[in-house]
Amino acid sequence: MRIVLVGPPGAGKGTQAAFLAKNLSIPHISTGDLFRANISQQTDLGKLAKSYMDEGNLVPDEVTIAMAKDRMEQPDAVNGFLLDGFPRNVSQAEALDQALKADGVELDGVLDLEVPEDEVVKRIAGRRICRNESSHVFHVTYSPPKKEGVCDVCGGELYQRDDDTEETVRKRLEVYHTQTEPIIDYYGAQGLVVTISALGKVDEVTKRAMDALKGQSEGKDQRDEDKNDSRGDDDK
Repeated sequence: MRIVLVGPPGAGKGTQAAFLAKNLSIPHISTGDLFRANISQQTDLGKLAKSYMDEGNLVPDEVTIAMAKDRMEQPDAVNGFLLDGFPRNVSQAEALDQALKADGVELDGVLDLEVPEDEVVKRIAGRRICRNESSHVFHVTYSPPKKEGVCDVCGGELYQRDDDTEETVRKRLEVYHTQTEPIIDYYGAQGLVVTISALGKVDEVTKRAMDALKGQSEGKDQRDEDKNDSRGDDDK
């Protein structure tokens, strides 16, 4: 299966992507991993991306798209992939469609992880991280330390990252609503979107996602079959 994973920050995309990719035996391709791999390996694309990042500028869509296309053409992605963090906007989604079409393939589904905004803020703003190298993560509500402000594992000081404050989270949500959320309508017009609640235990959300993707795949197969039958009738 070729899948795009969509959802606001704090929806658990990274966690679900790892489980879904394993269950479906396809590679999990995240934008962050793409950038880190290309920069560490000093590929031409990595050097180009780093030149923009070093100047404090956003990496242009065409560079991100080129990295994603190169990764999707690797042998382990021949039977499918799960894209996480890409595409981030409609122009990237259009470019992805064109790249896949050139290879004679198309997406099988777009999984939209739905989480109420207040829950997103609660999830992210409640995170506390150990200052020591272990960087153990706690949550003031869901997994609080035994002693406030102290890491259970090594006794290090727990702190809140600057980008985890409520104000910053709400700004990130604004960016998501403005830039990324429109791709749901874009793919929805193609009949590719399945939306599930990302609330609950991790394994519950994974099962929900697998069931939704199975239904989407079966529905797509039926639509493709109906389309082929229709073409056959036109040829008569």
